[in-house]
Amino acid sequence: MFIENSHLGDRSKSEDWRSKGPDVERPSMFCLNCASTSSHRRRTDDGFRIRGYDPLTAPDLLQHELPLTAKSKENIFNGREQASSILKGDDDRLLVVVGPCSIHDPNAALEYSDRLAKLSEKLSKDLLIIMRAYLEKPRTTVGWKGLINDPEIDGSFQINKGLRIARELFVKITEKLPIAGEMLDTISPQFLSDLFSLGAIGARTTESQLHRELASGLSFPVGFKNGTDGNIDVAIDAIRAAANPHHFLSVTKPGVVAIVGTDGNEDGFIILRGGKNGTNYDKDSVQASVAKLEKAGIVSEAKPGPRIMVDCSHGNSEKNHNNQPKVAKTVAEQLSNGDRSICGVMIESNINEGRQNVPPAEEGGKSALKYGVSITDACINWETTEATLEELAASIRNRRQLSK
Repeated sequence: MFIENSHLGDRSKSEDWRSKGPDVERPSMFCLNCASTSSHRRRTDDGFRIRGYDPLTAPDLLQHELPLTAKSKENIFNGREQASSILKGDDDRLLVVVGPCSIHDPNAALEYSDRLAKLSEKLSKDLLIIMRAYLEKPRTTVGWKGLINDPEIDGSFQINKGLRIARELFVKITEKLPIAGEMLDTISPQFLSDLFSLGAIGARTTESQLHRELASGLSFPVGFKNGTDGNIDVAIDAIRAAANPHHFLSVTKPGVVAIVGTDGNEDGFIILRGGKNGTNYDKDSVQASVAKLEKAGIVSEAKPGPRIMVDCSHGNSEKNHNNQPKVAKTVAEQLSNGDRSICGVMIESNINEGRQNVPPAEEGGKSALKYGVSITDACINWETTEATLEELAASIRNRRQLSK
């Protein structure tokens, strides 16, 4: 039910968010002479750029409809605790966040999670594998914003449907292994955050105060990417900010607007993703990041755990998915040589490699898409993913040999 704004385009209207525009009688809250005047005529003016609104399902209703299973709860909790232990230096495994750039096909995502769960079990002594389960896509300009925003990939923006599909999918995946997601706003986490074991704040939003406040209240570790220009200072500032308590506006589980108070999240880490000025996954860049983390007091003798994750895609791959294994290989070499500042890697992977555009509606649209191929950033295929993770697992075993 989309409620239209009858004043769309009318610049004489001053307000942005109401459903009716005509004059209405309303009791005055600030009446100076209530004995003589019982009400004042006021206008309920709509903004001229707001088309209207569609009521949103309350978070607790969706969670009640699609609750966590016992197995999901176990995997989610274990994923959170183990990721936190890696960041604190109590677990020497490598944290690996791997999966599609963004999920657009739940069936393909389930097949991918089946494969990843089997590989995770095989490599569990050396790697903590968390599936990248991103459903929202931040955009530099415009484009498809993800499964939640537009599940039909046709511009219909059925967000309630997208949230339901997302939650149903995540419950199924977490029965097999933990998942990670990107936090893009302060409302959608109320529907889905109970399913995540790890979170990330993207390069375009790391500097946002709102996202830092959100991260301070999340119940799982959160990584902050360096800026799109390669600046890591904004990510370090974000880690420090999120570790402190905050108060901000959001919604409660019943869907009521409220002031949220948080306790702070000390499980923050930096994600090196490269930038416009070049890559930052090499040894010198990693050590430069360590120095800045130490200067900021995020890493110290009292807090010795690794706090650097390397994103093998984006700027570090120079936007060429075939470079991701090369980035991972360089990270593996650093780990084999004894590096203990790197906590993990992030890899964009799918069943099949590359990417595809969504065909126009007259050519089939969503139904004409190739199975298991990204419609956002290009990904490496499953076979390459498997080989890359095997190599990373071997590097952890090599590092252990050095300490014997």
